[in-house]
Amino acid sequence: MNPKPIEDFIALSEAEHIDIIQKAKAALGDRVVILGHHYQRDEVFQFSDITGDSLKLSREASNRGEADFIVFCGVHFMAETADILCQPHQQVILPDLSAGCSMADMADAPQVEQCWSELDAILGGADGKVIPVTYINSSAELKAFCGRHGGIVCTSSNARKILEWAWARGRTVLFFPDEHLGRNTAHRMGVADAAMHVWDPFQVKGGLSDAAIQGAKILLWKGYCSVHQMFQPAHVAMWRQRIAGVKVIAHPECCQAVCDLADEVGSTEMMIQAVKNSPPGSKWVVGTELNLVNRLAAQNPDKEIHFMSPTICMCSTMFRIDPAHLAWTLANLVDGVVVNRITVPEPQKAEARLSLQRMLEAS
Repeated sequence: MNPKPIEDFIALSEAEHIDIIQKAKAALGDRVVILGHHYQRDEVFQFSDITGDSLKLSREASNRGEADFIVFCGVHFMAETADILCQPHQQVILPDLSAGCSMADMADAPQVEQCWSELDAILGGADGKVIPVTYINSSAELKAFCGRHGGIVCTSSNARKILEWAWARGRTVLFFPDEHLGRNTAHRMGVADAAMHVWDPFQVKGGLSDAAIQGAKILLWKGYCSVHQMFQPAHVAMWRQRIAGVKVIAHPECCQAVCDLADEVGSTEMMIQAVKNSPPGSKWVVGTELNLVNRLAAQNPDKEIHFMSPTICMCSTMFRIDPAHLAWTLANLVDGVVVNRITVPEPQKAEARLSLQRMLEAS
C-alpha cells in the first residue's frame, strides 16, 4: 500500500491533527511509543509517551519490548541512536527527515578520518595514544569510528566521567563535534588552557603545529550548537543587574565565558531538576533552548524563570517535527505503512553500539 501523502495532512487544522493523532494512538496501543525530546515544541511534546534527553529516550524505548514502532520526535542523530540500541523487531521512525542537527553536521566521517590520518603521521600512530570521544549529538558513522578506535560516546551529563575514562587509556583526547562541551568539562577538571587546542577540519593538521598536537591533552573539534552559541556574557550581566539574587544556569554547550559566569552548569535533565527542586520564589535565568525554558516556566509557576537571551534561540531543525508530520506518521502506521524509517546498517551499528556500551559501563 502506498503511504498517504503528507500534503493532505499539512492542509488540515490543528484540531484535525489532534483528532488523528489521538485516534491513531488508541488504535495502535502498545505497538507504538512516541518519544519527545525536551526541545520539542509543546504541540508535539504533549503526545509523548516518554520525555527526556536523547540517550534517556533511546534507552527507555528499547525497554518497551511490546512496541513495534518507535516514533522519535527529535532529530536525525537521536533516531539513529534509538535504532542502534533498540530491539531487533523494533522500527524507528523520524516524522520529518529534514529534522537534522547543525552541530552533528559539523563533523562528518571523511573529516574525522582525515584528522586521524594526520594524527597518525604526527604521533607515529594514533591508536592507543589518542582516544576519540564523540558527543552523542553526532552521526552513527562517528559513533562507529569511536567503536573501531577504542573510543567512546559522551553526553552533557557524563562528560567528566567519560574524559576520566579516556585519559586512563590514552594521553590525548580527540573530542568532537562540540568544542564548548569539551572545553568547559576539561576546564572544570583542571586542564590548562595551554593543553587544549581547537582542531579546524578545514585546515591542514587542524591549523595546529606538530608541537601543539604532541603536547595537547585534548583536541577540541571546531563545532558548536547554533542555539547555545547565541548566549553571551553580556546577557548574564544584564540579568544580574536587572534582578537581585537571580541564579544563572547554563548548558555546557554555551561558550566558556558564559559558563564561567553561571551559578550552575549542566545538562537539560540537570537544569530541570535544579529549577524544580529550588524553593518557591526562586529567580532563574536559563541558558538553553527556548521551548524547554518556556516549559520550565509553565511547570514551575511558583518561581520566576527567564530566558537568557533577549532574542529567540530555538532548535529550528527540531521544530520541523510538527503535528502534521506526527499525524501523517501515525495515520500511515494504522494502515500498516511505515514511513521515514531510520536504519543504521551493519557493521556500522555494531561498532556504534560498542562505543555506546563503553559509555554506559563507564557512567
